[in-house]
Amino acid sequence: MAFEELLDDPVVQKYLHELVGPKGMPVAVSPPDGEVTDEELAERLGLELNDVRRALFILYENDLATYRRVRDEDSGWLTYLWTFEYDNVPENLREEMDRLLEALVERREYELNNEFYLCEVCSIRFEFGEAMDLGFECPECGSPVEAMENTDLVEAMDERIENLRSELGVRA
Repeated sequence: MAFEELLDDPVVQKYLHELVGPKGMPVAVSPPDGEVTDEELAERLGLELNDVRRALFILYENDLATYRRVRDEDSGWLTYLWTFEYDNVPENLREEMDRLLEALVERREYELNNEFYLCEVCSIRFEFGEAMDLGFECPECGSPVEAMENTDLVEAMDERIENLRSELGVRA
């Protein structure tokens, strides 16, 4: 998939935004053809050099950019020439979805295997053991904590888990 098509996808845009943040987005969404230095990118995009470098290293850590070092023979300075590798985006997104699925399944089990109590004034939730230790009283406001039904939450997780499994082609 070409850079332009990939970057038009809102899911990819959200993924890149989560990685590099708002200051790094101009770097992530404007990959140059071929190699570029961090200084060239900063100048071209009108960004602070540190913001560009931060975004580039985050992209590098996620296998979305590579660099090669070139030493200036006169000064001995190293120059980093960056290349964007967005072919890895689909696989990275799949790995993120796998992690999300695993976390949701774990959280669902936690929700099913615990009893919860809620302070309706402070909206603080406690496990049964915590609520019992507190005398079923909120430590923040002193209000009584009431048994909390989490069926709607578990049902929402079930739906999301089912959707993720369907998207990933994974069976329960």
